[in-house]
Amino acid sequence: MGDQAVYAAICAVTKTMAEHGIAKTRKNTQQGYSFRGIDDVYNALAPVLASCGLCVLPRILSRETTERATAKGGVLIYVVLEVEYDLVAASDGSKHTLRVIGEAMDSADKATNKAMSAAYKYACMQAFCIPLQGEPDADSEPHEVAPAHDHAAWIAAIDGADLNGLNDIAAELARTQMPVGNKAALRAAFAARKHALAEAA
Repeated sequence: MGDQAVYAAICAVTKTMAEHGIAKTRKNTQQGYSFRGIDDVYNALAPVLASCGLCVLPRILSRETTERATAKGGVLIYVVLEVEYDLVAASDGSKHTLRVIGEAMDSADKATNKAMSAAYKYACMQAFCIPLQGEPDADSEPHEVAPAHDHAAWIAAIDGADLNGLNDIAAELARTQMPVGNKAALRAAFAARKHALAEAA
């Protein structure tokens, strides 16, 4: 079958979206959940698709409509669409086809539009594995790192200390952040030095 550029383009889009993600910034006030709107998906994806040379082309396979009554006696138009999206690489015309279902309800003439938006949104989120939050840039998350400590210097200080010096070292050791194993080794050296001083007294 040979190399097909469409899969390289899909991977490139996925990589970029993994770095940025699309947050759930919108709120459904009636049911109280957060979501990613179709405009959020368009705004995030459009420049990435263009940069990676990937086209997303829709094709409606079927449309079903049903009228449903509301609790207040009105009417809702319920639409179910079966949609295919061709992901086409601009460089060689190779393509991969997605098939999804889009569902929506509206009290006027927007149910089909909403169903198309839902189909596109979820097709793209699944095809490109779009996360809620991207992998942060290395400079965007500062970390407080404990300073490195010279284990040999600590041992030398303990071995050369008298009882008063050991007390000072013990206080400093309690305030110092270091790996548990390192601190345990220093405490053992501290105990051995204290025992040696006691024996010599």
